[in-house]
Amino acid sequence: MIGRRGFLAWGGQLAALGAMGALAPARAWAQAADLYPTIRTQFQSYVSSGKLPGVLATIGRAAGMPDVIAMGTQGLGETTPVNIDTLWRIYSMTKPVTGIAAMILVGEGKMKLDQPIADFLPEFANMTVLTDPDKSLDAVPAKTQITVRHLLTHTAGLGYSIVTKGPLLQAYLDNGITPGIVSRFPIPGQAASAPTPDLKTFSERLAKLPLIAEPGTKWSYSISLDLLGRVIEVASGMDFEAFLKTRIFEPLKMTSSYFQVPKSETKRFVSNYAPVNGVLFPIDPAATSIYLDKPAFAFGGAGMVTSARDYDRFLNMLANYGELDGVRIMSTATAKLAMSDLLPSAVSTDGTYADGAGFGAGGRVGKGVNAGVFGWGGAAGTVAFVDPRSKLRAVCMAQYMPSNVYPFHADFAKWVLKDLGLPA
Repeated sequence: MIGRRGFLAWGGQLAALGAMGALAPARAWAQAADLYPTIRTQFQSYVSSGKLPGVLATIGRAAGMPDVIAMGTQGLGETTPVNIDTLWRIYSMTKPVTGIAAMILVGEGKMKLDQPIADFLPEFANMTVLTDPDKSLDAVPAKTQITVRHLLTHTAGLGYSIVTKGPLLQAYLDNGITPGIVSRFPIPGQAASAPTPDLKTFSERLAKLPLIAEPGTKWSYSISLDLLGRVIEVASGMDFEAFLKTRIFEPLKMTSSYFQVPKSETKRFVSNYAPVNGVLFPIDPAATSIYLDKPAFAFGGAGMVTSARDYDRFLNMLANYGELDGVRIMSTATAKLAMSDLLPSAVSTDGTYADGAGFGAGGRVGKGVNAGVFGWGGAAGTVAFVDPRSKLRAVCMAQYMPSNVYPFHADFAKWVLKDLGLPA
């Protein structure tokens, strides 16, 4: 469902952006339509051809508001244009937010990267590992404890109902171990089940199921950031959603970030579509969206709805290593650590969504000349990244599933680079 191969594969070109910024630190931006002809042309093509009703990007450098490139409307047959305050389902772009929340606690000494999560969730003290994940649920005792680092980097050995196969997938579905509900309607090819009633139950049920790999040995896209929400609750003594609100959303003035969209905000909420044979089918119309309902709990791996303005502010904070508008939510050292390669040394990302790169606190990080570039994408075509060295940050918002129907994850950064005068 989530195709991210090529995401953040920028061939080292982002390194040159630091020099660009140094040459023109006080550059006065022209109109976005003049600055970003490639993005504008691509967006116009998607909208005019009927592939998408609307799409939007923000691109920021240094402080202040980002440039906005917006095309189209919030839904088919609608007249309201998309804008910086339009609400979008960002799905897995929630993961870096949860990752940063965990790193705030790491920076405060309330938990450590290599601390076993069993210190907070005793039910994970005696995990087992499948002997043949494709064929059975037969398992042996795990040799290694799952740590906070493992959850941040998808190396805990946990599964994910959107990618896991075999008997473990059915066990996940039977126990409500899902990343949330995307529609009120069944979606062909998409396994679904009712989620657990709360995050505590989610953790307890997940702990009873075997792992697909020994912790710390394999990168496998997983439910780990949802579980990390429960670790954050116990370590902080706060409800997970309340922690995000008080420690990230409110200090950064992210006033349009939700796990349940208020009915009063439906007027700026986009509809979600599934492109099938050139036709867009509404799988989650804004007016009747599943996101208007209270979720079982705040899904730290895929549950957020937010605006481009809010996500740009989140990235701007990261670009400034933990500070925005004079408000610091984490130390410089902790922010740098969060956006560094946190993968256990023995783990390989070959052939995975993280192929050719490292992985930080819930997001992919570049290597070599791209070290420090941090970001991730979402299941409905959204994608975002930040390069703190050059203060470049970019967000692309679209709304279609599955995300690999169109190449936004692979191409958005290339369009940005081309419009900034760099080879993609």
